Amino acid sequence: MMNLPCHSALCLALLGGLALAVPAGSATPASNGRAAKKTICKASALTDTLLLGNPRSEQAHGLTATLSEVIVGGLGQSARRLLPRNPISWQGGSFAFTMKVDPERINYLTARFWGSDINDNRLKLFCEGKQIGYHHLGDVDLLDFGTEGDSPALNGRFFYNTSPLPISMTKGKTVLHCEVRCIGRIWGYGSTFEQYQKPMEKPTRGIYALYTHTDGYFASPPEEKQGEAPVNPPVRQAPGPEILEEVKARVNGEIDGQLRRTAPLNQMQMQFLARAYHIPWTHAYHNGKVTEQIVRGLDALYLAWRENPKLAEAEPSTYNPDWFGLGPAGDVIRLLAEPLRPFLHVPIVGNGEEGPNPHWFAWSEMLRASRDWHRSHRRKYTNQSMIVDMYVYAANRGVAAIDPAHALPEEQTLHYLYQSVGLEPWIGSDTAHGPDRSMGDHYYELTQKGLTRELGYVGYYGEVPDWIAQIYDVTRPTPDRPGDPKIKAQLEKVLHARAVFRYPALDAEGHRAMRVETIVGWRDAHFPGNVVYAERPSWDGTALFAPAITLDTRSVGAVQQMFADNQFFVSLQEARKERGLRTTTGLMGAPEQVALLKAQPSTPLRLPMAPGQPDFVFADEEDGVVAIKHGDEILYASLYWRARYAINNLARIHHITPHFDRIAVVHQEEQFEPSGLTYTIPDWFDQGFSWNSHHYPDDLHQALAGEKQPIAKIPAGIPFKLGEENSFAGKAEFYTCRYGDYLIGMNCTPDKTFPLTAPAGFTRAPELVSGKILTMAKGSLPVKPMSTVVLYLGHTQRDVARQSNHP
Repeated sequence: MMNLPCHSALCLALLGGLALAVPAGSATPASNGRAAKKTICKASALTDTLLLGNPRSEQAHGLTATLSEVIVGGLGQSARRLLPRNPISWQGGSFAFTMKVDPERINYLTARFWGSDINDNRLKLFCEGKQIGYHHLGDVDLLDFGTEGDSPALNGRFFYNTSPLPISMTKGKTVLHCEVRCIGRIWGYGSTFEQYQKPMEKPTRGIYALYTHTDGYFASPPEEKQGEAPVNPPVRQAPGPEILEEVKARVNGEIDGQLRRTAPLNQMQMQFLARAYHIPWTHAYHNGKVTEQIVRGLDALYLAWRENPKLAEAEPSTYNPDWFGLGPAGDVIRLLAEPLRPFLHVPIVGNGEEGPNPHWFAWSEMLRASRDWHRSHRRKYTNQSMIVDMYVYAANRGVAAIDPAHALPEEQTLHYLYQSVGLEPWIGSDTAHGPDRSMGDHYYELTQKGLTRELGYVGYYGEVPDWIAQIYDVTRPTPDRPGDPKIKAQLEKVLHARAVFRYPALDAEGHRAMRVETIVGWRDAHFPGNVVYAERPSWDGTALFAPAITLDTRSVGAVQQMFADNQFFVSLQEARKERGLRTTTGLMGAPEQVALLKAQPSTPLRLPMAPGQPDFVFADEEDGVVAIKHGDEILYASLYWRARYAINNLARIHHITPHFDRIAVVHQEEQFEPSGLTYTIPDWFDQGFSWNSHHYPDDLHQALAGEKQPIAKIPAGIPFKLGEENSFAGKAEFYTCRYGDYLIGMNCTPDKTFPLTAPAGFTRAPELVSGKILTMAKGSLPVKPMSTVVLYLGHTQRDVARQSNHP
């Protein structure tokens, strides 16, 4: 067993040496921009403070700037922002300065930003000429990765972003030479430099202050002005139900256009019409022209496949073609099995062969080719696995409808779906010798608590209820009958798990809303997250898609909260801005979903993090993530944080308070069984997960390059190659994370117990998971297998004794 701190063998004082604060909720709120009269957790004192825009402070830190200006920003505070170049370039101005650091301890740098600013530029910190963190999805993020869309991150308040500094860079030094540079936004899917790195066309957001300190918990100076969360934010007044008529008009307009087409329809167009065929208000409802158009489209697809068999692997009318193959055509045949029946024995037109094949034979042949290729090329990431397996199943359902002799048994293909939604272990692609079991025999695509595994907690990409809802729909014997009950139950579980990761915020116009947590997400690079209640609105379904299937009370409660906040119809309005067929298909279910959910009995249940809801803790040991609601504070923490290749001893924190937010990457203690192997951090500065990133004109280097990290023991039978992403290489068995008044111990093993040691002087403390005050025998608590303990150390021992006497 190893217990090793990050960046060196230097021992981290994670659990001691901190004075403690009053209970959460005891602060006096600030008003009108005045400094909050609040007793806060006294972490290690600030080593240095640079107030940007303050001439005296800037001079004391030797600040020099290029293409930069001083502004008066939030609450009348001064700030410095960087300007674009002329001519416009991918990068803009910069400023250099010095900061004091501790020569022996691990140091952090925190930046202060105004949450009302909307800006998609990125700010990068350099120390001694090297970049701290990665442009995109590294375990240490940039100083600021900007906002996405038109939503402020934190209306009317400041937020603080804390980054760890490599101890190899500060060891033995008292002063560090630093620089802040800026670049334009990044589009992570760009295949060329121009697609990936966008030009910087406007000034950056202002930076108000920079601080160095030696504890990951940043304690803001009490004299700093802070904002305040609105107590009763207004409810959105428009749009309302009238937008449903606009949705219907859009759908029917698309249907009319497809029915008039003379060219054959592609797969996605056929699937759209096949779904609309069963919806009474559409122009496609039981319309014979739909069947005729689909027969023509299926014939054209078959002939194209005969000419190019690779279409069974990747057919370009779909997005991400190699995930879909010809599966959507199978879904079309499933949906229209009865109206297509008269055509099945009619010879296909135009195949140029002697004795033309009947439709049933031709269509079955192409579907089987797609089905069999894709079940031998399955994907591991949860959302991708769901899509691939759904269309393997759909292709087989199409075969079963027209050529049952060549269909795989329903039970066999249903198991692909069970694996992709986490009901059974994911055992990999089919081979001639059986499943390849590339992740062993016990890897699940979802955790037992209902979160996706990609590799840890994921915000936006973890929002998979829409995909599970589609999977459930494809299992329906006919469109009007229920689907698989096990998948429906799993969908309900996922909705409940995702509900924890919505926190109260404001929408882009300042109305009451709930947003999805993205800061602690492995595959997320935007702040704030989207407005989300029960499920996200997506290209493939509305925000009511999954709740309309489950109709469980908790999800209905979340929907009723969304209706009360009037945030549903605006999601339809936003979706209508996307003109693609995929969005039109997703909108098609809205009228029936609204009617169904509006008819449900009223329930007082609301999302767990909503104002007025009771305190609670949610922990998922498989994903290494914790969500805490405590008084007027919310804390999200990813303890297993972007450790793709080795143990990194880093956690990602999002601490939400009424006055400001803290965002941080902090050191923690991790215990694990070592493999004996180490990973040397390469000199990557762009993407934290790939060497094959984009070439930047500048000679940039990663400050962490050369650091060696230990690799955890890989389970027997799991293929492993040093330097390749592996979900076991960086996962610890036990995490100890101290952040301010919260001490978290997470046991990720099925059969071991670990002690959680409290700071000196603490013999009893409130434990937030159980809600009890626990006594620490010999200063520690046992943390049982697959469980999490959260101690709140913000009470004095006298407070704890008083609470113990008054249960």
